[in-house]
Amino acid sequence: MDENEPIIDLQSDVYFMGEALRQAAKAYAAGEVPVGAVVVRAGRIIARGFNQVEMLNDATAHAEMLAITAAENAAGNWRLNDATLYVTKEPCPMCAGAAVHVRFQRVVFGVGDPKGGAAGGAMNLLQFPTLNHRCEITAGVLEEETRMLLKSFFQEQRMAKKQGLN
Repeated sequence: MDENEPIIDLQSDVYFMGEALRQAAKAYAAGEVPVGAVVVRAGRIIARGFNQVEMLNDATAHAEMLAITAAENAAGNWRLNDATLYVTKEPCPMCAGAAVHVRFQRVVFGVGDPKGGAAGGAMNLLQFPTLNHRCEITAGVLEEETRMLLKSFFQEQRMAKKQGLN
């Protein structure tokens, strides 16, 4: 390992992803797709968010977008180049684009999304060569926990639909 390479503290990643999972549980309880996010700067959480698309009737109310807005307000600046975004599911193109625009140093996610993910799943906007910024990516943190939460949610949704409750 190069001595100038940043040291990634995996214990911290697990801790902060646990906080994002708590946000995802709030989304689950509200009947939203259970995705949660936290923004960390200087070792402290400065913002939290969970999916609120249905609650707010807003297609852009993804966990990441809400956490980014809260982080910009907390930082007093739209540039978050010294911050890390932790999110339970691989960001979609909209959220990955926002992560690049605010210049996150790093994006950490739990479960990948091979069909729609934009951090290496279906595409990689976080490291797109022609954009003005690239984010480091750490994937698979608490992957099994995040996968199980999503799986459980969608199983419940299918059951409710079958029973005519949805």
